[in-house]
Amino acid sequence: MYLGYILGRKKSSKIRENGIAMHSQPDQYGWFVAIYTGLPSILLVSVVSFIYLFDIELLPPIVLIGSSLALAGLSLVFFQTLVKPTTKARNLLENSVKAFLMLSSFISVLTTFGILFSILFEALQFFKLQSFFYFIFGTNWFPEGDEFGALPLFAGTFYITFIALCIAFPIGLLSAIYMSEYASYKTRNTLKPMLEILAGIPTVVYGFFAAITIAPAIVEFFELFGFEVSFQNALAPGIVMGIMIIPIISSLSDDVISSVPKHVRHGSLALGMNQAETIKFVVLPSAMPGIIAATLLGVSRALGETMIVVMAAGLQANLSANPLETMTTVTVRIVDAMTGDQAFNSPETLAAFALGLVLFFVTLAINIVSAYTIRKFHQKYKVSNL
Repeated sequence: MYLGYILGRKKSSKIRENGIAMHSQPDQYGWFVAIYTGLPSILLVSVVSFIYLFDIELLPPIVLIGSSLALAGLSLVFFQTLVKPTTKARNLLENSVKAFLMLSSFISVLTTFGILFSILFEALQFFKLQSFFYFIFGTNWFPEGDEFGALPLFAGTFYITFIALCIAFPIGLLSAIYMSEYASYKTRNTLKPMLEILAGIPTVVYGFFAAITIAPAIVEFFELFGFEVSFQNALAPGIVMGIMIIPIISSLSDDVISSVPKHVRHGSLALGMNQAETIKFVVLPSAMPGIIAATLLGVSRALGETMIVVMAAGLQANLSANPLETMTTVTVRIVDAMTGDQAFNSPETLAAFALGLVLFFVTLAINIVSAYTIRKFHQKYKVSNL
């Protein structure tokens, strides 16, 4: 490809030196030859390598290398002949970039569907063995007794996530407002990196913190009022998960609030509002789509958390509204089912795929609702600007 760039650029420069007008610049002709020379060889190697994944040896490695080099040589000769005044190299380059971006988007979508179908096929095997309605609405999760009522798992998942959100959202949003609206430049550059350190702490460390520090503190606190509290309870992992997702909500919300144009703030202040009113009625509504997106990202992070729940809440599926009792989540049961010694086609193992499938659609529903809410805020903000 580098050779193609050099030759294409050199040939186009030579034509221009002869006083002939070229459609594009020499560099663009060089990139045109380079990209279109390497593309057939890359495509050949990619296709053959993908077929190798299915244990089909379409071409031996030596033949594949030789074929790709020969194809690159033929492509170089062919595309060199296309370096001429009438060749629209700039347009062809733009088309190739556009095609690459479309391919990247297609691969992303295809990967999503690949994940979905890989889970779906195994989940359908489970629903052939167990009742779908009992799986969704059943209140008893006891795989040893062939009972797979997943309602306690999803209830525990959302309950612990709700506790985490109650901790993280107000603290994260208020800290973002302070750093973007009140803190000095020096203070903001000091506080924000310190806050973002929380995002880099391994979840197993959070799990130790929840099991060794937070859970005993909760037990001691509530025993002062005569409550019996389990050391494995839902409140401890909820609090620690809330601490864990604070930097996600805070950092992203800070960036969104800071990006609100200065003239919007100045206009509000010029109309007689004070700073607090400007933040409440102007800045936050303008930044609300980004704040919702940051909150959603934090919720998704909490929904997928496993280690903290294992270490602080336990493995027992319990349908209860009492946060002081032991609970577990969907991801914990998935890990427990996939790491056991049971056969892969056993109901307990297949139940993990069913749990993953339902969690996938729940997360999809949350994303759809959040996207709809964000769109409504965008429309309201545009209308208010008119």
